[in-house]
Amino acid sequence: MIERLGSVLAVLLAVGAVAGAVALSAQGGANAVAPAPIEAARPQASLGPIEPTGEPTVYDAVRYRDSRALGLPYAGRLARGTQLPEGGPHLETWDPILKRIPNRGWRRWATDDLVRMVMRVQRRYAATEPGELPMLVGDLSRPRGGDFGVTYGLVGHSSHQNGLDVDVYYPRKDGRRGVPRRPAAVDRPLAQRLVDLFVAAGAETVLVGPNVALKGPPDVVMPYPNHDNHLHVRIRNPDSSGVPPRIGSR
Repeated sequence: MIERLGSVLAVLLAVGAVAGAVALSAQGGANAVAPAPIEAARPQASLGPIEPTGEPTVYDAVRYRDSRALGLPYAGRLARGTQLPEGGPHLETWDPILKRIPNRGWRRWATDDLVRMVMRVQRRYAATEPGELPMLVGDLSRPRGGDFGVTYGLVGHSSHQNGLDVDVYYPRKDGRRGVPRRPAAVDRPLAQRLVDLFVAAGAETVLVGPNVALKGPPDVVMPYPNHDNHLHVRIRNPDSSGVPPRIGSR
């Protein structure tokens, strides 16, 4: 009997100790330990997940190299190219052949100057147009430049050969991800913002669709066929011998 009473007394003392600790915590006692916060469930991203491919993103440092654009945009090569990230909070890439996000890594090489410009513009676009979808970038050049035409899936890439060219798709009026299928689907004010930002960033040439009614300095912004869903940006080659670049297609 004495042993049973001792066991009951021990249990009652243990329960009392726990209750006292709880009361002390609730009263903010000196030795109270704050409960671990419960992490709120994160809402699903409105843009939807991007399938990871192992490529660098803007969360990683871009590995800039001292690149060289050799030859001409329509007859050239790329030396020591820099790869544009596949995506990030303010940037997505589009594969025009597979028609998907992101673009494949071997289609995203350029000179370090061009990659720096794209990164500056995507940050500025996000700052001036908060709440809009990320800037959607298409093809740049192959890792070592050279032909980027029909052999690699896209008729019309007569340029994009030496890391000085990039395609940037117009935002869609319906606010969805992807490429606008017709001029009427283009969000013209946002598209004009992109044109203005690339001009301000120092683009040498910006080709725009003849049916999208985008404007800019006439010696820089030029309407050109087959550009009603994207603008084509070309930068100056700092190593150019003075040969004027020919206006190419996509």
